[in-house]
This record gives sequence, structure tokens and C-alpha cells, in this order.
Amino acid sequence: MDVASGDPVGQVVGPVGAEALARTRTSVHGLAEHVLAVAARAGTRSIRLRTVDGALSTPELPGIPTRLELRPDGTVVRHPGDHVVPFAGALGDLARDLGVGFGLVDPPYAPASGCGPDHVVAADPAALALVLDAWRTGDEALRRFDPEQSPVVWPEHLDVAIVRDAVNYGVSPGDGFEPWPYAYVGPHAPRTGAFWNAPFGAARRLTELDGVDGVLAFFAQGRAEAADPL
Repeated sequence: MDVASGDPVGQVVGPVGAEALARTRTSVHGLAEHVLAVAARAGTRSIRLRTVDGALSTPELPGIPTRLELRPDGTVVRHPGDHVVPFAGALGDLARDLGVGFGLVDPPYAPASGCGPDHVVAADPAALALVLDAWRTGDEALRRFDPEQSPVVWPEHLDVAIVRDAVNYGVSPGDGFEPWPYAYVGPHAPRTGAFWNAPFGAARRLTELDGVDGVLAFFAQGRAEAADPL
């Protein structure tokens, strides 16, 4: 069901089918937690990722000798050197081609993607663009919502998010709760009322919001609703 209206979930959003989106998201999830997060943690002991210029990237910090980014054109680029590897084939082979070990040695959470080194990437170009654009939209809206914070893409959940005043704000490219990209507001203390339409708070599909401005307005409404007494 549609999280906002209760209408049946469609099988296609634009040129992207539900199955293609799910397969692509699984492969991106595997790359994020078993390859990108490995490169990030090697230098910072953090698994935080970010979105920049439309790509999913490891942080660009002095302690990280290798920066990796998944681009909308279906490539993974290693910096420095701009070594380009297609986002295709087995994830273990992809990690090796990028010069990164596969999988966190001491993961701070239970791996969630279900992908191992033999997982073969299934990345539909339109679905990959949809996933990356969801993060881009969320990142811009969050930076405008709270300019003092830098949004983080967490590899275990694949959402780009911040926490403000004990409330989570973010955008997910879709998951088991809602198959299509959506924005959410998740108070740490549960709220009740018409606005709160999800088990964790409130959610709206990105297709129901007017781009960055619509997501920003949703976050602002969520902040006002969360401020009401319990």
C-alpha cells in the first residue's frame, strides 16, 4: 500500500520497474557495506558514506588513502588516479579491481544486504539513477533543513540522514517497508496523529513531494508535528 494515500503500490515508476529497482538496490547495498564502507573505515574507523555530485562516495578526508565513488553512469571510480571499474560482475572481483578488501573485518553491525563476494551485480541503469537521485535530493534537502550538519549515507540502511532534537530525518531509496524512494521523519519517542503514518514515524514517497522543496517542506512539517506534546 502507498504509505501516504493507501492506494495500491504500482509496479512501475517512470521507466523503472519494481523488480529492477529491488535488484539494483541490493547490488548497491552490497557495494556500500562490503566495499565502500571498507575503504572508509580503513582511514577513519567510521563506515559513514556521503553523496556528492550525484555519486555515492566515501569521505574525502586526510586519513583515507583511497576514495571510492559509485557514479550514475554505472562505474565505480577510485581516487587518486581516477581508476574506473564498471559496476558489474561479482562484488569480490570488483573489490579486488579497486584495490580494496571485501567485507569489514569487524563490522559494527550485522551485514544487511545479504550479498557475499560471489554476488553478481544486477544494476539497471534507470534504477541506479533513481537510487542515486533519491540520495542527492535527500542530501540537498537535509543541508537546507539543517545547514550545521553534514548528511550521512549509512550503509546498513542505505538512507541519507541526520538527527536533530531526538528526531531522525532522512531519505531512503526504498526498502522492505516501502519499495520506492521515500522521505521520513522518525521521532525517537513515538507520536500519534494523522501525520504519523509509519511504524517509525512518518513517510512520504518522493513522487508525492515536489523535489527538494517538497522534501524540505515535509521535514519542516515533521519538526513542527514532533514538537507537539506527547
